Amino acid sequence: MEIDGVKIGPKYPPYIISELSCNHGGKLENAKKLIKLAKAANASAVKTQCYEPDTITLEMNKPDFIVQDGLWKGRTLWELYKTAHTPFSWHPDLYKVARDSQITVFSSVFDKTAVDFLEKLDCPAYKIASMEIVDIPLIRHAASTGKPMIISTGMASNAEIIEADDASGGKAAFLHCMSEYPGTIETSNLGGIRGLQNLLPEHIIGLSDHSEGSLAPIAATALGACIIEKHFGHLPGVKSEDDAFSMGAAEFAQMVKEVKQTYAAMQPVTQNGNPTKQVRRSVYAIADIKKGENFTEKNIGSIRPGYGLPCKLLPNLLGRKAGQDYRRGDPLR
Repeated sequence: MEIDGVKIGPKYPPYIISELSCNHGGKLENAKKLIKLAKAANASAVKTQCYEPDTITLEMNKPDFIVQDGLWKGRTLWELYKTAHTPFSWHPDLYKVARDSQITVFSSVFDKTAVDFLEKLDCPAYKIASMEIVDIPLIRHAASTGKPMIISTGMASNAEIIEADDASGGKAAFLHCMSEYPGTIETSNLGGIRGLQNLLPEHIIGLSDHSEGSLAPIAATALGACIIEKHFGHLPGVKSEDDAFSMGAAEFAQMVKEVKQTYAAMQPVTQNGNPTKQVRRSVYAIADIKKGENFTEKNIGSIRPGYGLPCKLLPNLLGRKAGQDYRRGDPLR
């Protein structure tokens, strides 16, 4: 997969997405600040959520539309999304700031109007949130643009994931995530990354994380996650609906560093043979030996360095005759 000229996959360091979400606190200038901070924190991309309240729910207080538990218990969906949304009208400015700051910007889409709107801004990729994975018409519409797609799996069953994959044209990346806000490291279920790798062996797999800190992204990277998504915010004096599962700029920058170090640590390394051999053991003459003299435990031994015969041959050499003169400290060849 390639987004905005950057290649994503097992051969490359993880692609790290800073999720802007509602951490702007309802102010455009805050959103612009967060984009610049994401660039400074070395994020690969910044992502917005592109919806209006009336493109995602209805304004009513019937029981079906009231959050029953969790962080936002008792609030209506309309009121929650009214507070949390990033208006369509902000996006031209946000995309310009991102591009001027030389950081990739793209968006999560929640209905067809968002896709059509973002196409006018030349959005380079589309994200499908875990709650929208069952919206097959939306996935098909986003896929019809030909742009790369990333889909979070959340509460989806394997059958729903396969159906979404089919709708996307079989080329989307899929992120393991737990639809828990905030999540905990104990409920991260990172084994789900292996499950997705087995279910979709030819696909790019990653993690969308709502837990505290960087432990889950680091562990996911060790498991082969190629994309890491994390909420990004905590501007001084700004409160948001997502504070409980977002990272500040300094913490995010540290996570980026640690994730990249973890990726580097997991790569195979071909060691230079000579330094390794110098501190390994092999068979050497430990006393002067004349040609024709028998090898004994008093004149040959297993010592460092490792430029002589393998140690395993030592028992077979004992009692045999030297085919040449050896001086103390000569390796046996």
